[in-house]
Amino acid sequence: MTEDFMRSLLNNYKEGHLSLTEALKELKKLPYEDLGFAKIDHHRAMRNGFPEVIFCQGKTVDQVAKIFKTLAEHNKNILGTRANKEMSEKIIKEFPQAKYHEMAGIISMIHKEKYISDKKLLILTAGTADMPVAEEAAITAEVMGHRVERVYDAGVAGIHRLFNSYDKIESASVIIVVAGMEGALASVVGGLVDVPVIAVPTSVGYGAHFNGLAPLLSMLNSCATGIGVVNIDNGYGAAALADTIIRVSLKKE
Repeated sequence: MTEDFMRSLLNNYKEGHLSLTEALKELKKLPYEDLGFAKIDHHRAMRNGFPEVIFCQGKTVDQVAKIFKTLAEHNKNILGTRANKEMSEKIIKEFPQAKYHEMAGIISMIHKEKYISDKKLLILTAGTADMPVAEEAAITAEVMGHRVERVYDAGVAGIHRLFNSYDKIESASVIIVVAGMEGALASVVGGLVDVPVIAVPTSVGYGAHFNGLAPLLSMLNSCATGIGVVNIDNGYGAAALADTIIRVSLKKE
């Protein structure tokens, strides 16, 4: 988008030839910033409700730091997933307000904590070993501005542990269920509630579990209604979907 185009757009809005809605629609198409090794989409928050998130895995420490700094120039809340401690140390040195969530593998920076609504997002895990994926979902959702409640280690092998948290389950607007092994927890929860359930299979399990393929297929074949399934170990994806569900519901209220 050229400077001349921008001038024309702003003049048309100023003179009343374009409505505010029409002008915003055009602004959503604004260009990215090319860093050579990455193209940063500065207007993703305008289109999707949250800025571009850094997938740190596979990138160098310097690349992650450069992307983080560039995003910070245009956005208040920054999120980097699949990050390691070395990446976090470099970023926190320049941005002391940033925080590294080691279990989740997330680097976050929040300008000001503010909830977008009173709707609650509940995150359940089948076992303790599923917590890293669950924490990726939880921290992501919190940075996106949601009220998160956690219930961990409540799998079907001890179903009474789940039922002891029924009040929390019943009061949630969206539920993320994180489970490895056979992934049965998602079906159980799906059969108890009338809200969206987002199932996250994890790579926790023994040989025939196939690094998460077994729970993925179980969740996809669930007979419970209202269940959506994201990819193996994709806690971020589950939180992003929950964010979209809650934001859309708020628009309809």
